Amino acid sequence: MPDIDDNKIREEVMNLHTAIYEKTGYEMKYIRPPKGEYSERTLNICNKLGYTTVMWSLAYDDWDENKQGREDYGKQKILDNIHPGAVILLHGTSKDNSNILDYCIKEIKNMGYEFKSLDEFEK
Repeated sequence: MPDIDDNKIREEVMNLHTAIYEKTGYEMKYIRPPKGEYSERTLNICNKLGYTTVMWSLAYDDWDENKQGREDYGKQKILDNIHPGAVILLHGTSKDNSNILDYCIKEIKNMGYEFKSLDEFEK
């Protein structure tokens, strides 16, 4: 996002908002900058559009289509790095994530953690 102009950012964010609303009925209020790339300018634009920018605290290279078929690796990365308040970034394009998500959720709960929406996080 830092490499595109203000109007293009507004256009892309609002197009995303519309698409998500039309498909799910959900009104977006949070945004994650693609690739985690942002600047004060892009944060300010998104804030003025009414969004809260949220970054992740736990991720791994699940986005790389050439690195699929590593389910044990994904499980280990997630479970070894879970921590209080973790915001886990998992890409929906990862087949590994689809295959390990149920297992990881159960294991994280067994570790004593609970899952909450961003609205429920203590600020």
